[in-house]
Amino acid sequence: MSEPAPDSTAPDSTTDNAAISDVPPDRLSVNPRSEFFVAEKLKRGVGIRFKGAVRTNVDEFCISEGWIRVQAGKTMDRKGNPLTLKLTGPVEAWYEDLGENPPVAKTG
Repeated sequence: MSEPAPDSTAPDSTTDNAAISDVPPDRLSVNPRSEFFVAEKLKRGVGIRFKGAVRTNVDEFCISEGWIRVQAGKTMDRKGNPLTLKLTGPVEAWYEDLGENPPVAKTG
């Protein structure tokens, strides 16, 4: 079966979706119990730059609010979950599987 010819007047939705999916979500968490946990996004690898330094120990981030959450050493709470600290400042995020010049989501 042959597919119909694409309509030249219709917008190209494949490039729009690709551009949108190349920027990480505003908020993302590595904790599976969090409502902001999205395994598909984490599989791509998300890079975080916080206050100009690349961070690899981020548990959760929010670009629009300008904060990251990191573990406080080996300290645990009474339920066995790691304690985290919320650090505020400019946050940049990108997917690490995009090559050399990825689009970056920034906060000012």
